[in-house]
Amino acid sequence: MRLPDTFMNTVRSVHGEKGEAWLQAFPDLIRRCEARWSFRVGEPYSLSFNFAAPVRFADGSEAVLKLGVPNKELTSEAGALRHFGGIGAIRAIEALPEEGILLLEKADPGHSLHSVPEEEAVRIAAAVMAKLHRPAPADRAPFPTVEIWFRGLERLRSRFGGGTGPIPEELVAKAEERLAELRRTPRPHVLLHGDLHHGNILSARREPWLAIDPKGIVGEAEYEPCSYFMNEIDSKDPQGQARRRALTFADAMGRDPDRILRWAYCHAMLSAWWCIEDGVGQADRQVGLALHLDAIIQT
Repeated sequence: MRLPDTFMNTVRSVHGEKGEAWLQAFPDLIRRCEARWSFRVGEPYSLSFNFAAPVRFADGSEAVLKLGVPNKELTSEAGALRHFGGIGAIRAIEALPEEGILLLEKADPGHSLHSVPEEEAVRIAAAVMAKLHRPAPADRAPFPTVEIWFRGLERLRSRFGGGTGPIPEELVAKAEERLAELRRTPRPHVLLHGDLHHGNILSARREPWLAIDPKGIVGEAEYEPCSYFMNEIDSKDPQGQARRRALTFADAMGRDPDRILRWAYCHAMLSAWWCIEDGVGQADRQVGLALHLDAIIQT
């Protein structure tokens, strides 16, 4: 199986020497998984940070094999799927995150929200979010918090000697100010998916729509829509679209739309830094989204 160059470069960029070693051992890892569970691995899906492909067992049943360099995110993903318990999300059939292996339920037919018109897609995403959210588990050890994620802005300042490098200083400062305001008025924390965008919500038979690829992060529910705002942006009316999305999410979850927009702005700036930190993605795109969000946030 020939892995795409873009995927291999991402693995090397994110994981360094550990990633290179994982790539070298990948053919043997595939063979071990096939022997262990007696399935055959099909052609992989579009790959980003981890390998994922459908598998077929001898009895004709199917699942999805997800492989990655063992890391905290795979551990938190496995924990999140256990916590969701198949309600609004796929189930983990077997999870060996310490080996970088997840065997997952296959969403069938598996069409993403990219194929659904805007208004309907937002309603579906909002309904999935409402299903997923429940109090965070007592054992929070496997899961990062939103607060830990936003330490990324501190790393940004550290990288550039207190400055913000290629990211506009005034936009980062505004994110830091808004983040401080949000922290002064905390909301109850739940276990969030953490990356619930169009590509991570698939059509299925057990439930009409199921979430895949959770990050598993503890934070307030208003943070959940952040990733959704970053996808399928309407170039003709990005601000109107963002406002409508916020109102739909807020209505479905019984939350404050303005608070959702403030979190989305902060997340866009954090994502811009992640693009620079990981050497993956387009920081300028995240900055552009932040500007649109900033224009509609109530001052």
